[in-house]
Amino acid sequence: MLRVEKASVAYGRATALREASLVVNDGELVTLIGSNGAGKTSLLNAITGVVPLRSGEIWLDNRQISGLPSHKTVMLGLGYVPEGRGIFGGMSVMDNLTLGSYPESTRTRFGTLRYAGSFMRRPQVQANLETVFRLFPILKERQKQQAGSLSGGEQQMLALARALMSSPRMLLLDEPSLGLAPTLVRDILRLLVRLKDDGITILLVEQDANAALKIADRGYVMERGRITIEGSAKELLGDDRVRQAYLGKSVA
Repeated sequence: MLRVEKASVAYGRATALREASLVVNDGELVTLIGSNGAGKTSLLNAITGVVPLRSGEIWLDNRQISGLPSHKTVMLGLGYVPEGRGIFGGMSVMDNLTLGSYPESTRTRFGTLRYAGSFMRRPQVQANLETVFRLFPILKERQKQQAGSLSGGEQQMLALARALMSSPRMLLLDEPSLGLAPTLVRDILRLLVRLKDDGITILLVEQDANAALKIADRGYVMERGRITIEGSAKELLGDDRVRQAYLGKSVA
């Protein structure tokens, strides 16, 4: 589904990503691990069009998406849950979900719709809303509450729910466990397995490498902007280099 070929990203004179290549096949859960500053977020931002490539190519379903702006990558089926959640704290939970549903609404033959109330009544949007409320019942209870007043775990749920509102075929997640209690981390990881079983392809950047590899099909290790090791999750869990550098105590 996703193919990244020799992608490089620079911020001024500082190179964050150096000819990184990876593949995520349809239906897989692939994890990308590495230390802070290794370039993992830059890779996700390049895939989703948040930052431009200096060189290289990115393909989604055999369509080159290199250089597309982020709103167009969402339209093509990429859902992104950024590091730090990126919710709109001054807006209600429902308003955040409504914004997440906007790409789904514009896929209809009617084009862009003017009022939020109009596209929230679309059958697929309603189905997505029912799904996220089933996955995260606390969000249904707090749909009128200001998003910034939610707990950290609830905000992470909202960020993931908002991404699901666009009917993504592939989810990219950047450190979804960051700042969460161990029990919530386990809940998030179990949910990702459930979403994969439901047919959503996943590329996961996760600080808890051990936990991520336990649920992943395959993994990549990134160091100083480069992909240095790749293999099945089982292979990486047994790799002495990976074990020594990344596989400390896990919450899973």
